[in-house]
Amino acid sequence: MKGIKMLMGALAAASLLFSVSAYAQENNNRDENGNVVRGAYETNKAFDNFYISVAGGINATIAHELNPSSWGNIGLATELNVGKWFTPAIGVRAGWQGLWNEAKDGLNQMDIEAGKPYGYNYIHADFVWNMLNTFCGYKETRLWNVAPYLTTGVLAVSKGRNVLAKGASVNLEYAAGAGIYNIIRVHERVNITLDVRGLIGRARTYDNNSGKTIVFPSATVGLAFNIGKTNFDRHSTIAPPIVPVPFTVDQYNALKNRVAELEKENAALKNRIAELESRKPETIYVDNTVPSSATIYFDLGSSKISEREKAHLEYYASTLGNDAKVTVVGSADSGTGTPKINAKLSADRAKAVKDLLVSKFGLSENNINVETALDVFDTPAKSRVVIVK
Repeated sequence: MKGIKMLMGALAAASLLFSVSAYAQENNNRDENGNVVRGAYETNKAFDNFYISVAGGINATIAHELNPSSWGNIGLATELNVGKWFTPAIGVRAGWQGLWNEAKDGLNQMDIEAGKPYGYNYIHADFVWNMLNTFCGYKETRLWNVAPYLTTGVLAVSKGRNVLAKGASVNLEYAAGAGIYNIIRVHERVNITLDVRGLIGRARTYDNNSGKTIVFPSATVGLAFNIGKTNFDRHSTIAPPIVPVPFTVDQYNALKNRVAELEKENAALKNRIAELESRKPETIYVDNTVPSSATIYFDLGSSKISEREKAHLEYYASTLGNDAKVTVVGSADSGTGTPKINAKLSADRAKAVKDLLVSKFGLSENNINVETALDVFDTPAKSRVVIVK
């Protein structure tokens, strides 16, 4: 029995060792700031992320320490499972495990003689937790995933290897246990599996001299075949967290100087307003010539033209002839988004205005020059624009 415990312990230790190796090899699943990338993830269809696995290996029987000499032979273990991953970290599994062994001194309650084979069939449901996807972030191409699990089900121990054989004495009971399910990626659709499990039953059901519980450990190696969509997609609308950065002394002094400058400008404007109000009314002549430019404003992160700004653009376009040549400058503010996202957003905004000028207002596409820029004005809200000139 001591040798069997050492064997099963070695298999479990090997499983954990490989999991640490997998963590070391796959810890590059991080963003540009070095943080682990996690969900949220989009929900897949009902029949996605399923798998079917078959495996074979060894089993043993370990009784209470009060009677260790009656137990310990190594026998055959086979299993068939069907499972599904609901998220990269959480899944369920249902299946069958069939084992057979030989009792050294027999099983008194089951009327199994010493040296004669006995077997059991275990119908079970498992709750599986992918430990690496939880702590290291989901990565579809990870070589090795480790998933501890809890199992419970119905255990049928029989006299003879076949529980359905004529004259087989069968003991039916509930059983529970835990294990470590290792998944080694071979292909998008095929994985190698290593499953180490310990199942607990009631020892008094099998032998009067044993303790309260009996453990059926097993270790199997097999193949798992993935069905349907095999990966998970991360939500693309999740905004990156904004980490506040404290002001430095230089930044504080610069802001303080800027406030002083604005206060001076405000005082000068008040004086100018007072001067203008003191003047006599004069005739104002309106210049009906074509306006030199138009500014179309956009919402944060959007390239969609609002109805209000469409009316603004329509008024400007009505002052132009069909052969007018214009330059369309798309802009975004650099205070939000990455440079790559802002470059695309500026181009998308310019394209939206160009398409409207061509499709609705009749300008020639060849007469429209498109440019992109960042921060065309001194404030972020003003810089989310397209300027037509």
